[in-house]
Amino acid sequence: MTLVRIVVGAATVLIVLDGCAGAGPGMPSGFAPYDIGPAPRGAVREGGTLRLATGEFRTQWNYWHLGGPNLDAVTVLRTTLPWLFRSDANGAVRPNPDYLRRAGIVRTTPHQVVVYDINPKARWSDGTPIGYRDFRALWKAARGRNAAFPVATTTGYDRIRSVERGTRDRQVVVTFTRPFGEWAELFSPLYPAGTIGTPEAWNHAWLNRLPVTAGPFRPEHVDRTAQAVSVVRDPAWWGARAKLDRIVFRHLARDAMPGALLNGEIDGFDAGPDAAAYGRVMGAAEVSVRRAAGPDFTQLTFNGAGPILSDPDVRRAVAMAIDRPTVARSALHGLGGRMDVMNDHVYVNTQRGYQDNAGRVGAYDPAEARRLLDRAGWTPAGEARRKNGRTLTLRYVFPESATASRQSGELIQAMLRRVGVNLLLRPVPDGDFFDRYLLPGAYDVAPFTWHGTPFPIENLESVYARPRGGAVQQNVARIGSARLDRKLAQAVGELDPVRARRAANEADRLIWGEVHSLPLYQRPQIVPVRASLSNWGAFGLSDPVWTDIGFRK
Repeated sequence: MTLVRIVVGAATVLIVLDGCAGAGPGMPSGFAPYDIGPAPRGAVREGGTLRLATGEFRTQWNYWHLGGPNLDAVTVLRTTLPWLFRSDANGAVRPNPDYLRRAGIVRTTPHQVVVYDINPKARWSDGTPIGYRDFRALWKAARGRNAAFPVATTTGYDRIRSVERGTRDRQVVVTFTRPFGEWAELFSPLYPAGTIGTPEAWNHAWLNRLPVTAGPFRPEHVDRTAQAVSVVRDPAWWGARAKLDRIVFRHLARDAMPGALLNGEIDGFDAGPDAAAYGRVMGAAEVSVRRAAGPDFTQLTFNGAGPILSDPDVRRAVAMAIDRPTVARSALHGLGGRMDVMNDHVYVNTQRGYQDNAGRVGAYDPAEARRLLDRAGWTPAGEARRKNGRTLTLRYVFPESATASRQSGELIQAMLRRVGVNLLLRPVPDGDFFDRYLLPGAYDVAPFTWHGTPFPIENLESVYARPRGGAVQQNVARIGSARLDRKLAQAVGELDPVRARRAANEADRLIWGEVHSLPLYQRPQIVPVRASLSNWGAFGLSDPVWTDIGFRK
C-alpha cells in the first residue's frame, strides 16, 4: 500500500522551488528519471477510454481528511480537481497555468507573504469562480484548531496567519506567522469552500462521491459495488481539450492486474516491486513496460504505543535483527535494476539532499539485537523470549493482496526468530489496512510505501512529530520527541533550500535514533501499459498532464 506523505513592490516572485532530483549516492542502475511514452499532442488520437487498475477503492475523497491521503485517490483527484503547481521530471515545480497566472513570495519581513493570481477562466463545475474563499475555507479546516475537522496534516496551514482577498476576488494573499519553505505544496488539491467549510461537509460531503469539480474531467459514476470510478471529459473545461473521452479507475487485487492487462480488460497498472507481475507481462505482445526510479520508499513502521515496542531498546533490537540488503534483494529480484537500501527517511536515493543517516540502527547486527533484548528484560525461552509471563510476539499486519509484503514478512519472520522474536503474519483486507489497523494502532509492525514528492520536507511534521491531543495525523507509529519536534519545525520553516536540507537531515538522524520506522528500499516504478498508450507510465517525480494522455494515432 502506498500512502501519501502538501516583498510588496519588489519584482521578486519565487515560482521555481528547489526540489530537484540528482544523481544521488544510491542512484539505481537501469532506471530512468521517468518513462511515459512521450508524444506530442498532435500524435495522440481524439477519443477513447483509458482503463487503469487501482490497488484500493476509496470512500473518502476529501484528500485533506484524516482518511483521505492515498496514492490511488490522488490519481483520480488529479483529473478532476485543481492542483496549483506541476513538477517536471527533475522535481522542479512551477505554477500550473490552468489554475494560476502567477504565484510567489512577495515579502519575507516582518512576515512571509505569498500572493496567488488565479486564472480568470478557472471555475468550479457548479459555475462558481475559483477564488480566495476556497483557499480560506481549506486553511481554516486544515490548520488543526478544531477537532471536528479530522485532518491528515496541519503542516503549513498551522503557520498561516490569514488568507485574504487581494485587489480582486481572483487574487489570494496568504500571510504566515512563521516562515514556511515548501509553501507551493499547500492548497493542492483545492476544494470548493461550500463542500469543506463545516464539520458536516468536511466529513461527509466527499464520502463516496465527488460533488463539485474543476478539472479536464468530471465524475461520471462512483460504483461502490463494482469498486470503480469513471470520469468523462468535461465540456466546461477552459484549458486544453482532453484527448480521452473517458477514464475508468477500477479496483483489482494486485495478483489479478497482470492477467487483466494481458486479457485486454485494462490498459495499465503499477506493478511496483512485484517481480512476478513484471515477469508475466514482460515481452508480451502489445504491452510496454515503463520503468523509472520511483520517488517512493518501502519501510516498516513500528507501533510505539504497543505494549512491547513502546521500549526503544526493543525497537532498536528488531531493526538491527533485520538484514535489510537481503530483504531489498529479495523484494526487487527479477526487476532488471539494482536498488540500494534506504538510509534516509526524508529523501529518496535519487533526490538532492539524500544522505546516509542510519548509524548503528541501520546496521545488521543480530548479536547486538540479542544484547538489547537481554537488557530490556526479555529472556530466552525456547523459540521466543519471555518477560513477565508474556511471549515476545509481534503482529506484522499487511494488505492481503500485497504479495511483496507477504514475501518480505516471511523473510523478516525468519530473521527475527534467530534473536528470539516471534513475528505473526496477519493479512488484512486491503481497504481496511489504513482505517482499521494503522490509524487505531491495531498492529506492531506494518510494511507500506510512502509516496515521495518534490516537497519532501512539507509532510515531515505530520509523519514524525509527536501526536497531540489524541490526533496521530500520519504518525501512526505514535513515536516522537520534543527535540525532534523542534528540529522538524526548523526544517519546515527554512526558506533557504540548502539550510532546509541540512535541518531535514539533522531531523532524520533523530528519527533514526527514535527508531520510528525502518526504511528498506527505494521502490522502482514498474508500470506495464498498452503499448499504444502515450504520455502515461512511470512518472518519477513528474506530474501527469491529463489533457495530453491518450492513444497514438
